[in-house]
Amino acid sequence: MTQYVFDFSQGSKDDKDLLGGKGANLAEMTSLGLPVPPGFTITTEACRHYLATGREPDELAEQVSAQLSELERRTGKRLGDPDDPLLVSVRSGAKFSMPGMMDTVLNVGLTDVSVTGLAQRSGDDRFAWDSYRRLVQMFGETVLGVAGHHFSEAIEAMQADRGVESDVELGAEDLRALVEQFKKIVHRECGEDFPQDPHRQLELAVRAVFDSWNTERARLYRRQERIPDDLGTAVNVCTMVFGNLGPDSGTGVAFTRDPATGEQGVYGDYLPNAQGEDVVAGIRNTLPLTELAELDRASYDSLLGIMATLERHYRDLCDIEFTIERGTLWMLQTRVGKRTAAAAFRIAGQLVDEGVIDDDEALSRVTGAQLAQLMFPQFDPSAQRQVIARGMAASPGAAVGKVAFDSATAVEWAAAGADVILVRRETSPDDLQGMVASRGVLTSRGGKTSHAAVVARGMGRTCVVGVDALRLDPEARAFTVEGGETVREGDVISIDGGTGEVFLGPVPVVPSAVVDALHGEPTAEGEIDPARQEVVDAVLRFMDHADRRRRMAVRANADTAEDAARARALGAGGIGLCRTEHMFLGPRRKIVERVILARTDEQRQAGLDELRPLQRDDFVGILEAMDGLPVTIRLLDPPLHEFLPDLTDLSVRVAVAEAKGERDEEASALLAEVRRLHEQNPMLGMRGVRLGLMVPELFRLQVRAIAEAAAELRGKGRDPRPEIMIPLVAAVQELEAVRDMAEATVAEVAAETGVDLSFPIGTMIELPRAAMTAHAVAEAAEFFSFGTNDLTQTAWGFSRDDVEAMIFPTYLERGVFGVSPFESIDAEGVGRLVSIAAWEGKETRPELKLGICGEHGGDPDSIHFFESIKLDYVSCSPFRVPVARLEAGRAALTSPHVRHGESA
Repeated sequence: MTQYVFDFSQGSKDDKDLLGGKGANLAEMTSLGLPVPPGFTITTEACRHYLATGREPDELAEQVSAQLSELERRTGKRLGDPDDPLLVSVRSGAKFSMPGMMDTVLNVGLTDVSVTGLAQRSGDDRFAWDSYRRLVQMFGETVLGVAGHHFSEAIEAMQADRGVESDVELGAEDLRALVEQFKKIVHRECGEDFPQDPHRQLELAVRAVFDSWNTERARLYRRQERIPDDLGTAVNVCTMVFGNLGPDSGTGVAFTRDPATGEQGVYGDYLPNAQGEDVVAGIRNTLPLTELAELDRASYDSLLGIMATLERHYRDLCDIEFTIERGTLWMLQTRVGKRTAAAAFRIAGQLVDEGVIDDDEALSRVTGAQLAQLMFPQFDPSAQRQVIARGMAASPGAAVGKVAFDSATAVEWAAAGADVILVRRETSPDDLQGMVASRGVLTSRGGKTSHAAVVARGMGRTCVVGVDALRLDPEARAFTVEGGETVREGDVISIDGGTGEVFLGPVPVVPSAVVDALHGEPTAEGEIDPARQEVVDAVLRFMDHADRRRRMAVRANADTAEDAARARALGAGGIGLCRTEHMFLGPRRKIVERVILARTDEQRQAGLDELRPLQRDDFVGILEAMDGLPVTIRLLDPPLHEFLPDLTDLSVRVAVAEAKGERDEEASALLAEVRRLHEQNPMLGMRGVRLGLMVPELFRLQVRAIAEAAAELRGKGRDPRPEIMIPLVAAVQELEAVRDMAEATVAEVAAETGVDLSFPIGTMIELPRAAMTAHAVAEAAEFFSFGTNDLTQTAWGFSRDDVEAMIFPTYLERGVFGVSPFESIDAEGVGRLVSIAAWEGKETRPELKLGICGEHGGDPDSIHFFESIKLDYVSCSPFRVPVARLEAGRAALTSPHVRHGESA
């Protein structure tokens, strides 16, 4: 019989697949002897069964009942007991942290009868009725689907009637009255009463947590964080301990190091006389954790000791949830904490220096995505700025944008191309779409562990929280700050997630210190603060280690000498893709047009003679910038129509002339020729190698220009290393024909200049047929460069220009794929084609060089796949070269190697 329920005394932190992250870590803390309330975990396997079949496994009810009986035996209490009731929390806990995305229900087991017993046992009527109203509210929203505003409006009305500002100031009778109102709301909205059977409450709460795995906000979060949809969530049933039992009770969240900066010290939020949801919801502003020392020194000291124990045990920053019940400390959760990009690098460096981890482990803990965040611009420190408010620095960065007061507006404006700052009292999981769309998030309430802060840090959004000076007026679509400044929706503000400052209007930004350091530009003493300098030093340290560890080379996609120089400064080991079509835009386009439409050999040659020195100079600049490093030059690839006059324009020109009774001979002749060459689907027509075979003079011109540029530079003592790449090859015969021409042309230049010239000639694999016949193609190619943009288009049958806006939102929503295949390699389909071609190409030509030059070359997840199939290099945009270097080093440490035809 499958075991679906595990006591907290069973399992360990390594059982996250089965017990989820929360359950596995509760088991780990229990095994360490830390004060964890007794409880049990229902596995992710049970959730997956429920989601697949619509019902719980047959054995689940019996196993839950057995564990509940054991829990009652250990606590000496019974669920639903009228005199001394056992109350439990029912909380989600997936393998990967999804803060606030799934459901939690506290105080399960309270009823109209047992609330009286709880009041008598605790000696606190207010506490008992506060706990009951929380249960009815949370159960109503989470389990029964009642809109939350019905409950919040009732609370606000009660506060207004009593003349108080928060629920903490409501008395026992007020809360008793609220419970009655809440139960009426449930009956009105659901057509049924709030359940008075505590076992039924538990059953429905567990089912609601299972269901919350597939809520819209949870699916959106998983897409954003690339968490698989088929994992499911565990459910943790834990004996309730109460932080709302008076001033000697409370709840909080603590970090063993600052998750925003990486600073060592005591960080976190504490709320006296509160339950845990009050902290993470951000509805009340918290106290700094250090103030707990004054309120309850014994609990504070115990907490610090436990924090030190957990950090030593996990060897990392730990995020801890705790509750104090009348002076007794209880641990409710721990996990390796989410952190900002700056904190990730800084903490990794600190832990190496402390001897806790080695450089390899540290490298595995920082990511290319985090490095990319650190490379974003920062506010110009010398710029004039008007500070209108300050809050807590929750997630660093410099964000400038128009104020939007709700998620729908933020999404709409961002879709129209505007930069947006989402401003809320506090965010909830329902705000996730707006947070994704916005440049930054600003809240008037909450602390560093509120929903806004945790989610923003996880997705790399700039965030400032707990700005007490903000007075939001959602009806007027405006906020005011102390001092009288009013900001209306659509006005521009700037927020600094590193300092917590809010500025009126736009503030200019400057490049980050990390980018300067990666370029090798030293930072002047005192130019940046020590904390940022420590981050910069950590980045350089782990970049060096990644370079030592990585097997794959990293090249850049660059089309100009300036881009090439920039890429080299950022550590590129050559150019993996030089697109030559960009060199024929502007004034040169007309020359190419004349070559294609020439009626005589003399006309065509005149155009070629005009183009050749221009093209040669292009290659001289790029090869000189990359002196001594390989430069893969792709011959002309764009569709023929891009070099022809516009068909519609010509048709109008001829029609206008005819309407005037005239004849435009030139336009008529051009129109006839353009119509002859017109293609219904030009992306699959006369382009790439096909253009080279039909108009061979263009390819010959380019090869000659490359050879002449190389000869010129060698004559100056330089070391140019061009590689000639033939695009869009589908059959080896195409490649052979162009290769013969290219080799003959290079030989001609060598004879003319007296310089020994010989260049590798290869092809871009961007068509499925080329991938599936790679064993033959490799006979004529010295290297393969996989053009995964076109390979994705042709393998899926997608037109990238059309589907990303029209089709992909629906595909992502329905789970056809979890991330755009143009963003991250489709390992099962396109990746398998790459794997087959790489393997079979190597079988034909063992020395064959294999690289990637599509957008996937700079994507961290894709880089790990390319390492697993043992490609030789990736190539990406210059800005992403450091990201690719770091990820290539990480991939070399962690990626398994995949055999022919498999997907990782």
